Amino acid sequence: MSDWQTFQKSVLRYPELGFTLDTSRMGAPEALSADLQKKVKRAFRDLVATEAGEIMNPDEGRAVGHYWLRNPDLAPEAEGKWIRDVKAKVSDFARRVLLGEIRAPNARTFRHVLLIGIGGSALGPQLVSKALLPANAPLNIHFLDNTDPGGMDDVFANLGDGLEETLVIVISKSGGTAETRNGMLEAEAAFQVRGLDFPKHAVAVTGEGSKLDQYAIRKGWIARFPMSDWIGGRTSIMSAVGLLPSALLGLDIDAFLAGAAAMDEKTRVADVSVNASMQLALMWYHAGDGEGKKDMVILPYNDRLDLMSKYLQQLVMESLGKELDLDGKKVNQGLAVYGNKGSTDQHAYVQQLRDGLPNFFATFIEVRRSRSGESIFVDDEGSNTADYLQGFLRGTRSALYGNGRQSITLSLDELTPFSLGLLIGLYERAVSFYASLINVNAYHQPGVEAGKKAAGAFLDLLGRVKKHIGETGSGGVRAEAMASNVGESDIEAVYHCLNHLTATGFCTRVDGTGPATDMFYC
Repeated sequence: MSDWQTFQKSVLRYPELGFTLDTSRMGAPEALSADLQKKVKRAFRDLVATEAGEIMNPDEGRAVGHYWLRNPDLAPEAEGKWIRDVKAKVSDFARRVLLGEIRAPNARTFRHVLLIGIGGSALGPQLVSKALLPANAPLNIHFLDNTDPGGMDDVFANLGDGLEETLVIVISKSGGTAETRNGMLEAEAAFQVRGLDFPKHAVAVTGEGSKLDQYAIRKGWIARFPMSDWIGGRTSIMSAVGLLPSALLGLDIDAFLAGAAAMDEKTRVADVSVNASMQLALMWYHAGDGEGKKDMVILPYNDRLDLMSKYLQQLVMESLGKELDLDGKKVNQGLAVYGNKGSTDQHAYVQQLRDGLPNFFATFIEVRRSRSGESIFVDDEGSNTADYLQGFLRGTRSALYGNGRQSITLSLDELTPFSLGLLIGLYERAVSFYASLINVNAYHQPGVEAGKKAAGAFLDLLGRVKKHIGETGSGGVRAEAMASNVGESDIEAVYHCLNHLTATGFCTRVDGTGPATDMFYC
């Protein structure tokens, strides 16, 4: 079969959505095996069960309701009402801020949003704001998405006197996430240093009754918006987590939700030939033999989508990277994701993609119209910059294919709230389908929790080291001796504690011949 014939058979178009999926360069078989057909049928059954509110996260005993967020008619009555109420509250609050009915304490309108969150609580709003924020947006947005003090200082320095007109959104479903709590406390301190009343700038998005919810009530914050247990962080972009900052930036959240709902409707159809998300999931399965043997490289040829690979890293890898399957069998599943943007990639890692290890498949994301006005000619042939961008995309795709590298191409007619919503909806459903195909729970994250516990253990040890030094002083001590002093068997961990205390000015270090002979004075 010629490439042209393969292309015609491998293109799925939703013209009314301005969307096209091209899998012609994946080399997938036309017919599914009997085993894969069974898995596909199970995936479609799981779709129905998910949207019906069945417990699809058995490890945590939770339903999975992010599909309800863009179509509350699918939800049980109580959850549907909750979704509508939260959206109405978000819209009303944003309207009042933008109209100047809710103002900063200095009686001026808010000019900045400072969003404090981590993981999906920050990645979703970051993606949306980068993709859609217009040059004339009524507010601009800044993020504290890590517990790095230097990064926080940079944000506060960039805000400068603008902190007086900054609205702070603190996002944490549990209210106990350490990184978010630290960012909130640092923000409080930054406001206090400038003589500003932090509660009059602060808004919480959190679970009802959470630590953050109680704190916001006690301190008298401006407003609180609820989260629910059936909304996971990496799929929270269409809850108050994503809708509140988007509405404050003047974006069309109704169109954003409508885009996802439209894609949900298309991918709800139990027919592989017309279901873009199932086709994506099957291409992932084909590329990696259902075991994630190949990485997924995301290549958006659009500057505004350069965070798409970062967003999909969390959505895909946190959902699919699991040690055990749903039957308790050790499978060590996953699908690694990385990416950059085109045509930057022509001068970055495409060299390895074409000529190096064939351990990946690429996904090109094309936005056909990214400029509404006229373009100048940039060469004697009458080409413009968009022509070159298209040339680099098609050229890279062909160069990879010519050397036996697989690729998928997604095309959007234009980048709008609607089309970004449908793109996110496409991938959320594809992740759900793929999880069903490989029989893993896409909606929990035991590895993340293990990391949090390990971090807690280190912080506990650091506290013990600090306490010992505070009580006894130190005229000079080595890591092994300090480990003995605090009753810790992990001498390396104690050494890292002492090094950290040196970096933060609590101790000084005199280098020995190696870690064992380094001396610390505190």
